[in-house]
Amino acid sequence: MSDKVHRYILAYDVAHDAHRTRVAKTLESYGDRIQYSVFLVDAKPAKMVRLRAAVTAAIELATDSLLVADLGPLSSDGGKRIQFVGITRRFLDQGPLIL
Repeated sequence: MSDKVHRYILAYDVAHDAHRTRVAKTLESYGDRIQYSVFLVDAKPAKMVRLRAAVTAAIELATDSLLVADLGPLSSDGGKRIQFVGITRRFLDQGPLIL
């Protein structure tokens, strides 16, 4: 498994307010909200494992869901893969990550 940072789109569909609030707060701690229930997260695989575990603990698996779309490795053109029609939402475009 590659240890590169990937850009992800995450979208939740959560039925109960309490669960929805927990999921939103969890995702806000990992990335940027770009729509009401849609987040942009730049993460290495280990961080995504932690994120999935946190969301799994916050939702009701029988009724709620989290969509995770991997947009691929983060690169200098990462922001260009996301486009808006209408009001544009601002998000942190990190570009290359140097550790």
